[in-house]
Amino acid sequence: MRDFVAIDFETANAQPCSICAVGVVVVRNHIITNSAYQLIRPVPNYYHYINIGVHGITAADTADAPQFPEVWEQIDLLIDGLPLVAHNKRFDERCLKAAFRYFELTYPDYEFLCTLVASRRVFGKSLPNHRLPTVAAACGYSLNHHHNALADAQACAAIAMTIL
Repeated sequence: MRDFVAIDFETANAQPCSICAVGVVVVRNHIITNSAYQLIRPVPNYYHYINIGVHGITAADTADAPQFPEVWEQIDLLIDGLPLVAHNKRFDERCLKAAFRYFELTYPDYEFLCTLVASRRVFGKSLPNHRLPTVAAACGYSLNHHHNALADAQACAAIAMTIL
């Protein structure tokens, strides 16, 4: 796969539409050409302590952040019709669709590919697990700052360039 956008969302609580951060990495011709990270004021706007423990983002961090539609307007320009790739696309695609529904936006039916599924197919039982840091390391990429949306999208891009 030579052209795609790796994407990762973090959520504030158990609601899939509660996106509080997004990271995207644009890959064209097998080269990273652009990336973006944005905090988002989530809906509903509350943080569960478990989510904070995972990614470290709090209500204070996103109090003045834009909401999803404003952020997505810019992200969609970066996507520019390319397929989206996520590690565990089930989570990220569910979040994206939930945010579109919440804000009553028309979902453009993005093509979504999954590096988690690809990892299971390519590496099988040779890895102890198929978590993002493990798969990234197997692809020669060192993931620092796991659960930072941009860092995770960068790792996903590295994985995708290796095994997709």
